Amino acid sequence: MMVVLVTGASSGFGRAIAKKFGENAHKVIALARRKDKLESLQKEIPQCEILSCDVCDKEGLKQSLETLPKDFKTIDILVNNAGLALGIEPAQMCDFNDWERMIEVNITALSYLTHLVLPQMVERKNGHIITLGSIAGKYPYPGGNVYGATKAFVRQFALGLRADLAGTNVRVSDIEPGLAESEFSLVRFKGDKERANALYQGSNALQPQDIAEAVYWVATLPKHININTLEMMPTSQSFSALRVSKA
Repeated sequence: MMVVLVTGASSGFGRAIAKKFGENAHKVIALARRKDKLESLQKEIPQCEILSCDVCDKEGLKQSLETLPKDFKTIDILVNNAGLALGIEPAQMCDFNDWERMIEVNITALSYLTHLVLPQMVERKNGHIITLGSIAGKYPYPGGNVYGATKAFVRQFALGLRADLAGTNVRVSDIEPGLAESEFSLVRFKGDKERANALYQGSNALQPQDIAEAVYWVATLPKHININTLEMMPTSQSFSALRVSKA
């Protein structure tokens, strides 16, 4: 039995990941802002502690972890799932506030929580940091600008941690999904359901359960195996052709 902390656990990937571990008899710490969503999740998982907290609130995050019951304090797996994209406009037309928010959530908050949890793993010579990256961190596309850059950071941060943690027995993995159907696009398009739904229509996109399966597989492999990065796309998605603009 492991203790698994999942951020962004109120919906989408995070909720599916939390349920996957919970249904397999692991203890789950579900962290997100929406307390009502967390409470409904808690009813579906046998051993679940909920932390209603904004991952960007450093002091609140630290205090929340300190309130955990004794048998939940030793975190075996940290799933850094919380993240978002805002807008898909060209860089020159973007709202800079959107850029700042993506950097705050996708980079700063992820880094801070990792920094809080990692020392206990190193001390015990046991643990696993799993980050949710994106193919956007490797393959640029129009409108991906800062979002893609934040996911490039996530990938490189995970690989950098692996380099630092050599010899500690602490594992680090970056899961990199392609097109996946969740609240992600609804947030990106700022509540425009029609536009969000159109993105997935007929695409047979990845589902949150698919991501949860990948995370669970990576986390439950024998201890001598570390999956550095895992890129996954729906079969319907492939690589874009290189674009040439002509005068």
